[in-house]
Amino acid sequence: MIRLHTEADLTDGAFIEATEGQAHYLGGVMRRSIGDSVRLFNGRDGEWDGRIATLSRGKARFTAETQVRPQAGDEDLWLMFAVLKRDTTDLVVQKATELGVSVLIPVFTERTNAGRVNLDRLRAIAIEASEQCERLTIPEIRPARPLHDTLAEWPAGRALFVALERADAQKIAPASGPAGLLIGPEGGFGPRDHAALDRCHFVRPVSLGPRILRAETAAIAGLALLQTSGCG
Repeated sequence: MIRLHTEADLTDGAFIEATEGQAHYLGGVMRRSIGDSVRLFNGRDGEWDGRIATLSRGKARFTAETQVRPQAGDEDLWLMFAVLKRDTTDLVVQKATELGVSVLIPVFTERTNAGRVNLDRLRAIAIEASEQCERLTIPEIRPARPLHDTLAEWPAGRALFVALERADAQKIAPASGPAGLLIGPEGGFGPRDHAALDRCHFVRPVSLGPRILRAETAAIAGLALLQTSGCG
């Protein structure tokens, strides 16, 4: 079953305009035709069975028919991560979406090598991941900012677990409320990063095990461990 995200409201009998990319995907890639079934979701109205009402070059329209899943809330888990090379950042966004992260926060750290973040690209990756993993929502992706600025605005009641390599830190433990995970850049946090983290009472240093992990691996492992620990 093809699942597609839409910004439109989903109600019984509603007509939904496809994006140009969706129309190309349906007709040119998947070879679908008028009358074929699709699944639709928008992050608000649950998941709906629908059908292709019209399909031509670069254009398509769907008809929403029946709600098959009611809307459900996401786990309240945030991921803050140092901006990495483009392909690696793409992978972190994709896997974090699959793991149910509700908010993604890219940051620039002392040792960050990348200079910019394409939010439109990252949102497109998150949408595709949500479509394929049967998630009902798209995570919020915030603009990239310096780490110390993001820490200054971090909600006081939300614990921030910081994965630290080569540190005598405790393993991730169950969280009693909303939480986030911070993954640093390749090469680890710099002295100014550590100083900024040390000033924050909500920071919880944690270990992801005895081995030194690549940043993208650390993000996936840390999120899985937080969920296993009962976070959210």
